[in-house]
Amino acid sequence: MLRLVLLAALALCGASGEPGLHGMQRVVGGTEAGSHAWPSQISLQYYSSGGWHHTCGGSLIKRNWVLTAAHCVDQNRQFRVVAGDHNLYTSEGSEQVFSLSKIIIHPSWNTNNVAAGYDIALLRLASSATLNSAVQLAVLPQADSILPNGNTCYITGWGLTRTNGQLSNVLQQAYLPVVSYQVCSSTSYWSTTVKNTMICAGGDGIRSGCQGDSGGPLHCEVNGQYQLHGVTSFVSSRGCNVKNKPTVFTRVSAYNSWINSVLAQN
Repeated sequence: MLRLVLLAALALCGASGEPGLHGMQRVVGGTEAGSHAWPSQISLQYYSSGGWHHTCGGSLIKRNWVLTAAHCVDQNRQFRVVAGDHNLYTSEGSEQVFSLSKIIIHPSWNTNNVAAGYDIALLRLASSATLNSAVQLAVLPQADSILPNGNTCYITGWGLTRTNGQLSNVLQQAYLPVVSYQVCSSTSYWSTTVKNTMICAGGDGIRSGCQGDSGGPLHCEVNGQYQLHGVTSFVSSRGCNVKNKPTVFTRVSAYNSWINSVLAQN
């Protein structure tokens, strides 16, 4: 049976009937990121019970476009995007808040089969962000580029600090080196669950993504520059930081043409 769990911060159910993990104070095994050290990171929030609640991450790729995971926005909810944030529960004066004018989910996304891939979506903001030291655009990778095993990457997010834990107040980061597709698709890792349109990172049993990190970035160093190579997608239903079950991301470089097409048509 397929054993994986999506990483939105909601009481979710995993695929194939596996129970989802949920909870409401980070990236597992991470540390607090420097304030605005990752200025393309956004918090995707939904409105419920009279207030706004963090559910997923995302990345600002144009002044009025955010890249996130499809499973973060495939429910009928009222969403907003907050850019320039560090502490979710403290007003720091750097935040920019946006309503959404359009949600575009990849047409091949199947909410009942995350292992099929296509866990990617674009959000058009109702207005454009002002770029400054706290808010910047992510750098997209070259189309179809594949990172080598062990490539330096960092996941960032406000997700659970441990399996069944709490969301983090402040943005966290964790070092998650790339696990090559050859390794990640082996029987002792994810086997056929992972596709070549995904990217695996971590798997040391200590550091990982967790609920609340979905849709957020995997920042990977290429030629001295950090690029947006992954969109956080899923982990094992046995827990967030299971050894040899790396965090799995949608590989952005597999979707450059789709992203460019959506931006051009909208």
